[in-house]
Amino acid sequence: MARYLIRRLNLFLATSFVLFIVMFMATTKFPVDRTVALTGIQSPTAQELSVINQDYRLSSNSISQFVAYLEQRLSGNLGISTTSQNPVIDELSTVLPASFELGFFAGFLALLFGIPLGVLASLSNNKITQHTIMAITLTGYSIPVFWLGLTLSLWFGVRLGWLPISGQINLLYEIKSVTGFLLIDTLLSNSKYAISAFIDALHHIILPAVTLAILPFTVVVRITRSAMIAIMEKTYIKAAEARGLVTSTIVLRHALPNAFIPVLKNLGLMLGAFASYAIVVEVIFSWPGVGAWLVSGIYQRDYTVIQGGILAVALIIIFLSILIEVMHTTLNPISRKELYASN
Repeated sequence: MARYLIRRLNLFLATSFVLFIVMFMATTKFPVDRTVALTGIQSPTAQELSVINQDYRLSSNSISQFVAYLEQRLSGNLGISTTSQNPVIDELSTVLPASFELGFFAGFLALLFGIPLGVLASLSNNKITQHTIMAITLTGYSIPVFWLGLTLSLWFGVRLGWLPISGQINLLYEIKSVTGFLLIDTLLSNSKYAISAFIDALHHIILPAVTLAILPFTVVVRITRSAMIAIMEKTYIKAAEARGLVTSTIVLRHALPNAFIPVLKNLGLMLGAFASYAIVVEVIFSWPGVGAWLVSGIYQRDYTVIQGGILAVALIIIFLSILIEVMHTTLNPISRKELYASN
């Protein structure tokens, strides 16, 4: 197992190294001065130019420049935003928690509703129920996320007025950031309006989370259904039925844990698409996350923000993909058997 983990770590490092190479090459293609692309300082003084040349070794060869670029980025120096003149790393640390909160909430909704519907579609003998569930998932998978977000905003936000359509919380509430996750911070707050703030934050996250959850929800339903159909035909399931165990016990204790393994694997494979959808959702609902921050940087031609946002999103996707692969291997008995056999 240790050898396998070392291989996954090497994969993460190699992939990240290629990502840094691509970003370094991109800095030479931006339609601005190289120093601006690297640091965000638009009109550097002679002293600042000297420091930039020394830090990034701009007078050296390309390999030396890349090593210097790598050192600066790994040390947390992502430059400053040309728009706000604030360090990019500080802005990134401010917007990342909001994106994580939205992503976790959307993933929770997808699993909460997707797994039961997938199980129902696999166990139901009613063809109408099966076809209805699969038609819903196919429709959800086919709907463009921007159209769905705008439609939900129009109906539930504008016409019915049930839910807010922008922002993360009402500006009247002042919640001190503790964890960075607003739903948790409202509960940890000592304010007498903490519960009201929590409910308000919950109302704000519903529409963007539902919009973002549609894609993983449809995948979870379809994969769960296929896995359950295959598992219910296994010998150990037939043996459990022969011993007189009720269907609910067989499903919950024997079939569903094994059916979750391919669901987990497919969730790892769709992280890239999930991140792309999240960026669109954040822009539609003015959610203060990495996606909206990155798109704003693109509009304003803030090249340090663009680099910082792309680096952060790509590294997170790479890390989570490898983490889910490790979890899949750990939970899957067949993968563990093959792993130990190879060792």
